[in-house]
Amino acid sequence: MSQRGGGASGEPRLSRRSIFFYGLADLPVMMAVTPLIVFLPNYYTSDLKLDLAAVANVILVTRLLDLLIDPLIGRLSDMTRSRWGRRRPWVLASAPILTLCFYRLFVPPADAGLWYLAGWMMAMWIGWSMLLIPYYAWAAELTPNYHERSVVTGWRSMVGVIGQLLAQVLPAVALAGFGYGGTGETMRMVGYMLLALVPLCVLLTVTQVGERRHFVRSVLPVGRGLRLMWTNGPFVRLVLAFLLSFMALGLVSTLFLYYVRQVVQEPKAGIYMLTVVYVCNLLGVPLWVWLSRRIGKHRAWIASFVLISVALPFYMLLGPGDFWWMVPVSIAAGTAAGAFAALPNSMKADVIDYDALRSGEDRAAIYFSVWSVVQKASVSLSSWLALMGLAWVGLDPKVTTNGPDEILGLKLMISFGPSALFLAAAVIAWRYPITEAAQAEMRAELDRRRAVSPSLAE
Repeated sequence: MSQRGGGASGEPRLSRRSIFFYGLADLPVMMAVTPLIVFLPNYYTSDLKLDLAAVANVILVTRLLDLLIDPLIGRLSDMTRSRWGRRRPWVLASAPILTLCFYRLFVPPADAGLWYLAGWMMAMWIGWSMLLIPYYAWAAELTPNYHERSVVTGWRSMVGVIGQLLAQVLPAVALAGFGYGGTGETMRMVGYMLLALVPLCVLLTVTQVGERRHFVRSVLPVGRGLRLMWTNGPFVRLVLAFLLSFMALGLVSTLFLYYVRQVVQEPKAGIYMLTVVYVCNLLGVPLWVWLSRRIGKHRAWIASFVLISVALPFYMLLGPGDFWWMVPVSIAAGTAAGAFAALPNSMKADVIDYDALRSGEDRAAIYFSVWSVVQKASVSLSSWLALMGLAWVGLDPKVTTNGPDEILGLKLMISFGPSALFLAAAVIAWRYPITEAAQAEMRAELDRRRAVSPSLAE
């Protein structure tokens, strides 16, 4: 792994080239996120006419498999030995699975039903786990530096936002320039782009970025290792705050197009507003990384929760024709969301250092597998809650305009439900204990131990 001159703390620094190519694999995966969360539920219920509650249950049930699959992939990745390392073989093997599944989900046949949706979603989440668990664990092992970890995860987040932005900009251009647009057309365009981008970006990452060649192999039994994880106080606090914040973000994302269609009554123009959100998201990432250097990672993360919690209730004030009044709210929400991936992913690497001190092993992937379960569960549960909530208030996505009671229910759900969850996450994150100074002490102790008893060579 190429490196550049040491920083203030004396550690060798990652080269910009390594940071650049590491982030590329996140681009196609994050390009798929918005269609999966925002467009897919809307398309399968509004255009393919599947039952709202049935789609909600499929989205939730297909994630139950992750309770077994993700910890297994994390454990196997931690134990993998190859001349390519522990992480890269898994990342590479995931590419064909994800490519096929994205295409089948985003370009479905006209008669696609619930079993079609369930089967391809289950296969996709397996490929997703094979990629992201080793890939994110790899980031935690690239550098021991407190702030450089934020640079790595911040750049990866920016690349991911670029992917999300591409999923909005290209359909927006097609709609504005050629009159070709809508939920189904957006999904098809993204599906075709992913056929090329998934294998290309994954291949560049695994061939251009090296892995750490020395590590302490995990030999702890799974049960004991998980018990040790759940007594890791900083990790538990971090993961609970992350769960609530991503549930909140998932609620907003799932309800967004329903809001644009039913409240603002601009069914095709939602793609433009999503573009505004992701541009602000992209610009927000370096802002939050900069702020984290000034006040600490968890304090900057909390500030992003407060910003979005203040912004979302303004959706209550809008109605038909108020599309452009959404812009200030979308700017604030998009900017705040720039912190949601960069900072907690950097903080994860710090809590893994704490685990290494307690367990004596390098167990990054098993931590990221549990994180993956929580992340997927939060997204799926929030989608389920959003769709079931719409069904409960009686909203019918198949008609152009619903009644005032249904519209009020939708506005209350998108305005206040997510804000309450974001504020709860802020309260939990407030007492997160691993500061820059605490992490430096942990790294010094780990280095001292490994100087006395060197790591096992891979």
